[in-house]
Amino acid sequence: MKSCAAPYTPFDSLLHQGSKSMTCNSEENSDFLRDYAASVINTFLWISLVAITFLLLEKVKKLLKLWATGRQIPGPPCSSFYGHSDLISGSKGGGNLTDLLSESHKKYGSVIKLWLGPTQLLVSIKDPALIKEMLLKAKDKLPLTGRAFRLAFGPSSLFVSSFDKVQKKRESLATELNGKLLERANMIPTNVLDSVMERIHNMMAKGSLDCKMVSQHMAFSILGATLFGDAFLAWSKATVYEELLMMIAKDACFWASYSVTPFWKRGFWRYQCLCTKLKCLTQDIIQQCKQNYKLFCHIDQNPHNRSTNIGTGAASDASLSSAVEMPDNLLFQELSGNLNIREEPCGNIMGVMFHGCLTTAGLIGNILARLVMHPELQDKVGIFYFYFCFHIILKILT
Repeated sequence: MKSCAAPYTPFDSLLHQGSKSMTCNSEENSDFLRDYAASVINTFLWISLVAITFLLLEKVKKLLKLWATGRQIPGPPCSSFYGHSDLISGSKGGGNLTDLLSESHKKYGSVIKLWLGPTQLLVSIKDPALIKEMLLKAKDKLPLTGRAFRLAFGPSSLFVSSFDKVQKKRESLATELNGKLLERANMIPTNVLDSVMERIHNMMAKGSLDCKMVSQHMAFSILGATLFGDAFLAWSKATVYEELLMMIAKDACFWASYSVTPFWKRGFWRYQCLCTKLKCLTQDIIQQCKQNYKLFCHIDQNPHNRSTNIGTGAASDASLSSAVEMPDNLLFQELSGNLNIREEPCGNIMGVMFHGCLTTAGLIGNILARLVMHPELQDKVGIFYFYFCFHIILKILT
């Protein structure tokens, strides 16, 4: 009986060899891909390790440089690892930062250091000549300044990190604002005084009154009346505007200190919400200024109305003239609608209010504090135009 199996031929041998070679090739390819992936991952890990090590070494280098610089500056020794940070946080009873700085300046000289932590060094300078030299060298070239204004108010042509880029515009704006102050010198103090005194009486009724708040209200009212006219003093939302401005001023530098905008922080979005509310209020007062401008222009062009208003008082005439004059300078280009495409609407106005209020409040606060501490100077204040304003406020403060 014959077997049913097919006879073995040379062709069958070739087929078996081909299938074996294909299996070997597939195994070699999978091994190659596995080795290639492992080498890529290892390369990526080594690059990451080198980059992280380099960054850490840079951090250590900066820290050692800070420690070396700090050792060269005189100052009180640290009693703990966290330095004198407890004085700022207020957790240490019986002492504060101001007293420590005063005592340290008497003991160590005009330039002293305070360690607030292993990576934070506070340097206090008392010598006016050194302060002036430092400000002349620094100017306005701190990156934090431009970033703070950009986060709060958007791109601006007046407040950037490089002072040279905006120097001409700022000088032009200062000339325009100084001219407005001189033109309205006879009526701004009276109106501002009435507004400030009303705020002070409200604060006294609540039992909270200090020199800082008084100087803040004065600066806010003076600058607002200078930029927007008398409509600002009668604006019902002025108090809310001032509160928002101070809240933004409190957190501006903190959020600007991040190298990358902290979109993942809830507090940052609350801060942005405050900035949006401030922008809406700025647009509101600008619209009121535009309406008053159009209204008074219409009255001035109407002969009948002009003839019937001849008998009005000088204060009313001054108010009309101040409202009619719409200056065409860098700041009030936003009122006319001539905006730079890259800039945020109202950005320059909010920036001027922000920077101007803080700076002016500091100056007024220093003057008031010095007058309170030196009563003999109060008799000589008559050479200043705001003497009567200071005199009334000093009586309240003292």
